[in-house]
Amino acid sequence: MATALHMAQEYQWRLGESSLIYTPMATSPLARTHRGLEGRVKAGKSAGGKSYGYDINRSPLPDGTFTTGDLVINETEAEIIRRIFTDYAAGLSARRIATALNEVGVPAPRAPTWSFSTISGNWKRGTGILNNDLYIGERIWNRQRFVKCPQSGKRQALPNPAETWLREPVPELRIIDEELWDAVKERQGATRSAILEARCDGDGPQAHNGRRARYLLSGTAECGNCGAGYIMISADRMGCSAARNRGTCQNRKTIKRLDLEERVLCGLRERLMTPEMTSTLWRPIRPKAAKNGAPPKRPATKPNRTSPRLRVRSTISLKRLRRACFRRA
Repeated sequence: MATALHMAQEYQWRLGESSLIYTPMATSPLARTHRGLEGRVKAGKSAGGKSYGYDINRSPLPDGTFTTGDLVINETEAEIIRRIFTDYAAGLSARRIATALNEVGVPAPRAPTWSFSTISGNWKRGTGILNNDLYIGERIWNRQRFVKCPQSGKRQALPNPAETWLREPVPELRIIDEELWDAVKERQGATRSAILEARCDGDGPQAHNGRRARYLLSGTAECGNCGAGYIMISADRMGCSAARNRGTCQNRKTIKRLDLEERVLCGLRERLMTPEMTSTLWRPIRPKAAKNGAPPKRPATKPNRTSPRLRVRSTISLKRLRRACFRRA
């Protein structure tokens, strides 16, 4: 009973949407750390991390230690930031900007190459080059918090209410002027409005289909040159995602989605759906399955290379495969 009471006092439990997670109370070490970081932000210091465009400035102190949490503008990276904002305000897409930066070999913030998501990010969470308020001399802290699910052990970022955000002016860190910032925000707002209108009309992507495999080969086709995924780049054609989004692959070949699906299904029907092949594939696992009293599972097969420029991983679910076979028959 004493142990249970102590745990109840130490942690505050709440039921999340999909799992049970806990939030430490004000007396926990996590809460004390949170208060310490809040104090650093109020003092004009960085609470951790370093945004693209800045360097950490560590100045010596009389006691032999160095200052922490001070940032200074990196002029080389600041020029890249101004270029990104200027190009976006002029009408270029984040994808075109990322491709142009990769073509001239500009180092990306963290990944080996630039991607459109590095530039556009998530406007609600304040991620991405175009959404970083630090570039206009304002530091926003406590936008989100991380919680850990006891069952899976994974950390998940959850947004905090806007009224709990801590905003501190840091004019010495401004890189983008107000006029250019406002122009970018206006274009972002117009783009979001157009997407929402398309979704309402049924022409845009729907939220309830966001995590479902939309097509038979979704997530299974790879570029034969660089290994990146083959994605839908138009209404009916698939192409290399690295060539499309980053400009780092020279494979510009595309293929109709229906043609690729038909080739894969024909190959399965002609080469794998035969009694001889089925018997060969299942022979090694039949004795073990019978011994354990469990139904045999199909063994994994090697990737099926369809051409030098495209390969398909054999991870298509049986449900999708059966549905496609019956539809083609």
